[in-house]
Amino acid sequence: MSESRLVHIVDDDEAVRESAATLLDSAGYEAETHVSGVDFLETLESAKPGCILLDIHMPGITGLEVQAELKARNVNWPVIVLTGQGDVGIAVQAMKNGAFEFIEKPYRNDALMETLDDAFEKLEAHTQESSRVAAARILIDTLTPRELQVMQALLGGLPNKLIAYELDLSVRTVEIYRANVMAKLKARGLSTAVRIALAAGVQPLHERSK
Repeated sequence: MSESRLVHIVDDDEAVRESAATLLDSAGYEAETHVSGVDFLETLESAKPGCILLDIHMPGITGLEVQAELKARNVNWPVIVLTGQGDVGIAVQAMKNGAFEFIEKPYRNDALMETLDDAFEKLEAHTQESSRVAAARILIDTLTPRELQVMQALLGGLPNKLIAYELDLSVRTVEIYRANVMAKLKARGLSTAVRIALAAGVQPLHERSK
């Protein structure tokens, strides 16, 4: 189990918090408990990313309101909502608000663990994708404005002659810019450069000019 697999337990019921924390600890997870939604949100800025085990019915601020605040702060950690029996309407609303899953209390331990495993797979995939996008943007930012235009033209499928025409350059100059793009993006071929540009959100030349 990775040490990075942290679960934030947000529940006003002490027995639920302690029971969940003990279960998670025994399974190799790291658990942090929060006595209320307010308590959790107050520590959010310095909190380590992880999954959130969130009770719906809490005094002061409800689980749905915590969800709304997470969305407002652009926190995309998977949320597993804990609901009482008969709270189908609230559970559905939580899912519409972006919850990863909901589990009815009292929950089965194996069901919770299976859900957490799935949630962490999603979180880790999102983290990897975010890292890939950030790395791509760093590489794209090394391009000069003209080199970026050449990259955009390549994304548009234009050959060197048409790129030269579109940018009012000589074919030889386009070839030089293209070589510079490949070097700066550390691309072994055009397909690698295209993947990097797409990951960074670069738009093809003609789409950009529409």
